[in-house]
Amino acid sequence: MTADAASTSVPSAAVARAPRRSGWRLRAAHGLYRLAIRFHWAEPELNGLDAVVRPGDTVLDIGAALGMYTLPLADLVGRDGRVFSFEPQHRGVFTVRLLRTLTGARRGLTRRVALGPEAGIGHIAVPFLRGFPIFGHGHIAEGADDGTHRIHRSSTRVDTVDAWCAEHGVDRVAFIKVDVEGFEPSVIEGARGVIGRDLPSLLLEIEDRHLVRYGRDAAGFLADVRERWPDYRMHTWDGAAWVEVDTVEPPVRNYLFATPAALAR
Repeated sequence: MTADAASTSVPSAAVARAPRRSGWRLRAAHGLYRLAIRFHWAEPELNGLDAVVRPGDTVLDIGAALGMYTLPLADLVGRDGRVFSFEPQHRGVFTVRLLRTLTGARRGLTRRVALGPEAGIGHIAVPFLRGFPIFGHGHIAEGADDGTHRIHRSSTRVDTVDAWCAEHGVDRVAFIKVDVEGFEPSVIEGARGVIGRDLPSLLLEIEDRHLVRYGRDAAGFLADVRERWPDYRMHTWDGAAWVEVDTVEPPVRNYLFATPAALAR
């Protein structure tokens, strides 16, 4: 075989297995979110996702809201990865599904379901402010102390991360983002099996102002995570890199729990 012929032969197995990038529409959408960060319209931690999410990964977006994390994650995992988005509010599910269709982010699913410590039927409580619903503060009503606030409730199916992954054959999870207005400890409770098995990187919203609704606090939640999974290190995003920290401090909202191996991939 001549040198020219060899150079045009079938690609090597290593090349053939290389994960494929996402399409241009999804890359453009991700770029818009990066631009939005500059104007404080999107969370800055989006810029740090590529430190723990790789092409081909399977990731979970729990509390997907309007898709701020779903689309950047879909871009990062590429055409061979999967993003499973979970959002119990109708408007959020409709928006995320529409955005996924428009950008071509079809690998994975979007489901109208809340995730918690056990399966069943629950209710989403949406508070009102000056007569208007604040959908972004929608939360699981069961176990929540909402004081005297006016609340609208709607029913939702509740599942656990462990049961959902088992049912859908998800056998390797690389990253889980959880932003559910104080219900984060309950979501983690229902994900103990998957976390213990895979040690996925976790991006968790941890704020006392939300946790107190369920009789929890940030220090106690952090202590539970560290006791169960001592391999994790906690980090915050400083605008350029993930910085290891020991305590939860306002006004930081989001904290990355990752193993050294996950950050070194």
